[in-house]
Amino acid sequence: MPIQIIAVGKQREHLLKLAKEYERRLSRYCRLSVVEVQDEKDPGDAAALVQRTLETEGQRILDRIRPQDIVVALCIEGSQWHSEELSQRIRTWHDESASVCFIIGGSLGLSQGVLQRANLKLSLSRMTFPHQLARVMLLEQLYRAYKIISGERYHK
Repeated sequence: MPIQIIAVGKQREHLLKLAKEYERRLSRYCRLSVVEVQDEKDPGDAAALVQRTLETEGQRILDRIRPQDIVVALCIEGSQWHSEELSQRIRTWHDESASVCFIIGGSLGLSQGVLQRANLKLSLSRMTFPHQLARVMLLEQLYRAYKIISGERYHK
C-alpha cells in the first residue's frame, strides 16, 4: 500500500535524522514517500494575508493529491485514535489496496480547501505541537501501526 506524507515546509535539521530513521524502518512495510511543499513567509496578524498564505500552501498540497487518494488531514479538530485504531484503519486500507495521503500543514494550519478534500481528519493530541514535530510523531505512529499489524513486538 502506498503512503504519501505531504508536509508544508522543510524538516528542521535536528528532527530530520529521526524522521529519516522512521522512514527507513517503514520501508520494510509499505511504499512511503514524503513530499515537502514550499511554505510561505509568515504573514503576521493580517487576516487577509493569513488567508492568502493558507490558500497558497493549500493549493500546493492539493496539486500533489490524486483523485483516488484517501486523504487524512492532521488537524487539531480531528478525531483522536489509539495506535491500535490506526493500525486497524491501515490494515483496512491495505486490504482495499488504497493509496493514502497524510497531510501536515504549516505553522498556520491547513486551508479550507484541503480540509474539505480530506476523507478523514486526525489529531495527534489535544495538545498543540509544532508541525515539524508532528511529522516525526506521525512516522512513529505509522511504524507502530505496522508493527501491530505484523504481530511484532513494540514497546508500549
